[in-house]
Amino acid sequence: MKITPAFICLLLLLTINHTTQAQKVTKPKFRVIALAEIGGGHARFDTAAKIWLNKLAIDSNFSVDYITDTKPITKAFLRRYQLFIQLDYPPYPWSDTAQMAFENYIKKGKGGWIGFHHPTLLGVFDGYPMWQWYSQFMGGIEFKNYIPGGASASLTVEDKNHPIMKGLPTSFTTKDEWYIYNQSPRANVHVLASINEDTYDPQKNVKMGDHPVIWTNEHVKARNIYIAMGHFPSLFQDENYTTLVRNAIFWAVKK
Repeated sequence: MKITPAFICLLLLLTINHTTQAQKVTKPKFRVIALAEIGGGHARFDTAAKIWLNKLAIDSNFSVDYITDTKPITKAFLRRYQLFIQLDYPPYPWSDTAQMAFENYIKKGKGGWIGFHHPTLLGVFDGYPMWQWYSQFMGGIEFKNYIPGGASASLTVEDKNHPIMKGLPTSFTTKDEWYIYNQSPRANVHVLASINEDTYDPQKNVKMGDHPVIWTNEHVKARNIYIAMGHFPSLFQDENYTTLVRNAIFWAVKK
């Protein structure tokens, strides 16, 4: 077979077109940065979360990168991502640079945010002062107590029309090491779900009365969701929980 210049040009054009089409298919729809705590009591939850997130990312064509501390966080770093997931990482210790970058990301709506469990560990811990802005972001609360070992409780969906509640029953049972705050965040956030402390199983005396567990702060531009449940890895075997998290991800990135 005689190979002519025209034939070579045709092959090159076909190769370029194939490569371009492949890039269109494989380019992720959006990018996620997940801040995950290593070690400690939440390591098993974070491991289960990563496995679940990685599968969802493959199935839904988005990418997830992980960091284990806040050192990389700057405004330039966060510009690369459309969603910030805080997997059981507390609001300390963050550098001043990381704090300012995160505040800018949330206040200006540079991307979405989902926080699990540990972000409301607000107060003075390990010599670090409470991050006042973060406390206001979470509804003006301060951590006071929790239920060691956890307890099951009946969760009631308060806003059935919110997109993250799509496909969920109006009430279901879930388990966590429930946090208690100095006050309910309700006055400062939009509560999406709460638990009935009288349904604790086993019964516990660690209560705060009005007990929201899923909420969003509508006073900032970023779409944001806080989910109190985030201690036990078995949560990712609960269809209600995985539906909630999946909905939250796509709502937060406006997809």
